[in-house]
Amino acid sequence: MYEQKIINDPVFGFIVVPKGLLYEVVQHPLMQRLTRIKQVGLSSVVYPGAQHTRFQHSLGAFFLMTEALKQLRSKGHFLFEAEAEAAQAAILLHDVGHGPFSHVLEDTLVPGIRHETISKLMMEQMNTQLEGRLTLAIQIFCNRYPKHYLHQLVSGQLDMDRMDYLRRDAYYTGVSEATIGSARIIRMLNVQDDQLVVEAKGLYSIENFLTARRLMYAQVYLHKTSVAYECMLVSALRRAKALAAGGVQLFASPALRFFLYEEITPARFVGDDDTCLQQFARLDDNDIWTALKVWSEGDDTILSTLAHGLVNRRIFKVQSFEAPVGDEVIDAHLVRIARTLGITREEARHFIATPVIETHLYDPADEGISIQYPDGTVRSIAEASEMLNLAVLEQKGQKYYLCYFAGEDFNLSHRVG
Repeated sequence: MYEQKIINDPVFGFIVVPKGLLYEVVQHPLMQRLTRIKQVGLSSVVYPGAQHTRFQHSLGAFFLMTEALKQLRSKGHFLFEAEAEAAQAAILLHDVGHGPFSHVLEDTLVPGIRHETISKLMMEQMNTQLEGRLTLAIQIFCNRYPKHYLHQLVSGQLDMDRMDYLRRDAYYTGVSEATIGSARIIRMLNVQDDQLVVEAKGLYSIENFLTARRLMYAQVYLHKTSVAYECMLVSALRRAKALAAGGVQLFASPALRFFLYEEITPARFVGDDDTCLQQFARLDDNDIWTALKVWSEGDDTILSTLAHGLVNRRIFKVQSFEAPVGDEVIDAHLVRIARTLGITREEARHFIATPVIETHLYDPADEGISIQYPDGTVRSIAEASEMLNLAVLEQKGQKYYLCYFAGEDFNLSHRVG
């Protein structure tokens, strides 16, 4: 009897992981690390139920990949068992390179190094440990395998990554109107000329998928409170990094200390004898939160105020605009903040941020979604859909934010006495 492990998932029910390579991947320490990293970063500040992890998401994407491969095989698309297993391994590992609060780290502790690059490095490390059994998975992940549609299932407009995170994030945030029909979409998947297509009967499900994605970005991923909270964390880590560069000894776990006190460049990360990668693999959400709790009671006014606000949900005020914020507005806030906290105007810059958020939810030039009709003709979703305003979805939207410290919302008593 073929051995397997069964995991009970609240979104998809029972997920079956067969013993062998896939189970070894799930059990690997680099994968288990994802159990300590939240999927939606700081969004729980708005949606308290959003406590799910990147590990749960990876398992969900694996489940959907398994279902998609079954459907494609049932429609006559032959796959060797090794190819199917490799595609499943690739989707399991697609997020393995994420750190805690991924994009925050990319802006502060590991600048210029994207999580996709780190994922590939970690997969290669695991491949060495697993004696080359992930070689095919890495080829699919990097789009170097002849069956291109397998890569599209891992990374594309209708990949299993998006299919899971939209469904899962909607479930845990409670944004029920963004729930997608993933089972229906998968049932309608097909392959034509080595490209992933959707049968015409699935057109309405695709329309719902694209609408749900736009809704989740507007309501969850780019919620203004989450944006402000993330700005605070960026400021706190940058301040900690600056203090470390000045020789100030800060509390930090060994892994966090490495990235605070060392100068990390992309070239060093990729070629530093695996030291950077090993230290990065030890980082998770707990390192950051533990440090913030200690820093909140420290001597540095800037770091302690930011850390205290993060730990106790005292968030920057935030406003959104359709055009860049004027210098006179920023200057007025800097003067007020400096006076309130007794710091210099330059130091006050840690308490104001003007992020520009760009949204581009659908790019037809990036292997857009194709609809397949019974006679074999294929049309883009833009041509096929009578309901969607694809011009809106295709637009690169920009929103300008002003996030700033408002003293009345911060309890500064932690700095007294």
